[in-house]
Amino acid sequence: MPDDVPLLHADSALIVVDKPAGLLAVPGRGEHLQDCAATRVQARFPDARVVHRLDQATSGLMVFARGLAAQRCLSRAFEERRVAKRYTAVVSGRVLDDEGSIDLPLACDWPNRPRQQVDPVRGKPAQTIWRVVSRDAISGTTRLELQPITGRSHQLRVHLMAIGHPIVGDTLYLAPSVFRASRLMLHACALTIPHPLAEQPMNFSSATPF
Repeated sequence: MPDDVPLLHADSALIVVDKPAGLLAVPGRGEHLQDCAATRVQARFPDARVVHRLDQATSGLMVFARGLAAQRCLSRAFEERRVAKRYTAVVSGRVLDDEGSIDLPLACDWPNRPRQQVDPVRGKPAQTIWRVVSRDAISGTTRLELQPITGRSHQLRVHLMAIGHPIVGDTLYLAPSVFRASRLMLHACALTIPHPLAEQPMNFSSATPF
């Protein structure tokens, strides 16, 4: 596996990698979008199967199953919310409260897909818990720890934008000239997941690169 997709763990049922920002999680449409974390992992582990995804712009922990039985087991764990995920984000503005939660339903913004939007009529339930890690008065930003309870597409990005604190570097939801950054400041830094065979919780972590 190329060095730019670090392998953190591999056994007979489970693979965990640290996906870099800018790399697709799974293949896109067209030959030019075939290079991704999944194909790179499968080049070394042909039985690797996708369990969940990260946005192309997001870095951090990504899990693969080895074989269909393990994939079904891990997918069920995600569906039943037996997987704990934690992210680090840098958002624009000074977040005044020290912690809180966001409960806003999300749906696809079809005319502008892949963008998502808050939609109280058609949206699916989505909840995010957040906690302030630090505030930077000079840059006018706040570093947050995020815990998504649900796993909707672009959930963290849309939820934070909805409360007035978009993630720095998010060019999909903000004009490129706003909050300039070399990348989207969102990283999947911690993951606890039940092992598909032994069923004991497995804990993984990845240092935030920003």
